[in-house]
Amino acid sequence: MAGIDNLGQSGLSYIDQLKSLQDKNKPDETTGKQDLKQEDFLSLLTKQLSQQDPFKPVSNDQMIAQMASFATVDGIGKMNTQFENLNASMTSNQALQASTLVGRDVLVPGAAGVKQANDGMAAMVKLPQSINNLMVRVENEAGQLVRTFDVGSKPPGDSRIEWDGNDDNGNPLPAGKYKVRASGMADGENQEFPVSTYANVNSVLLGKGDGNVLLNLAGFDSPVRLAEVLEVGKA
Repeated sequence: MAGIDNLGQSGLSYIDQLKSLQDKNKPDETTGKQDLKQEDFLSLLTKQLSQQDPFKPVSNDQMIAQMASFATVDGIGKMNTQFENLNASMTSNQALQASTLVGRDVLVPGAAGVKQANDGMAAMVKLPQSINNLMVRVENEAGQLVRTFDVGSKPPGDSRIEWDGNDDNGNPLPAGKYKVRASGMADGENQEFPVSTYANVNSVLLGKGDGNVLLNLAGFDSPVRLAEVLEVGKA
């Protein structure tokens, strides 16, 4: 700016004051926040005007432009605060709506699921085309094959498959984590198909301030994001 370029010795004093103010308002290393406010900009503008070269003063256009810039910065700061408040409000609303899922089954990506005691397990397999003989294999947490069965012909798209919780000899298997795999002949070769499993919702979490709503699922070690849920079972 013209006024600053022609300050001479007084300009050095102004620059030193500017640096001092900047050092004072450096972001807090612990919070990452910056405390530079609009009054600080106005203080700098006043200091600039008091030390400008009287033969080459700052023009009215420059002053207006600077003041407009300060107002814009202040407005952006307020807008960011409003967006943060809106995001927090939307997250709370999502969590309130998600609380209605507690006790219900949801479909989540992944072949690993949890079998409850005296119960079976349901899964969903996505087929690219019609399959004549869809084979289902169930493995325990150690990766051992505990059950194999043929669910017959299935059309393309999502097909629900049910496992009764028994092994190949009809003996009930204990509760725990199991993995469901599905395969069949497609395009002349045996292929594995993507599988998703159902799980029961225990509770709802707000996440870590990132706007995500998380679901604690029965038997799962870590929560699942609400956005990942593919289907919600009937109440």
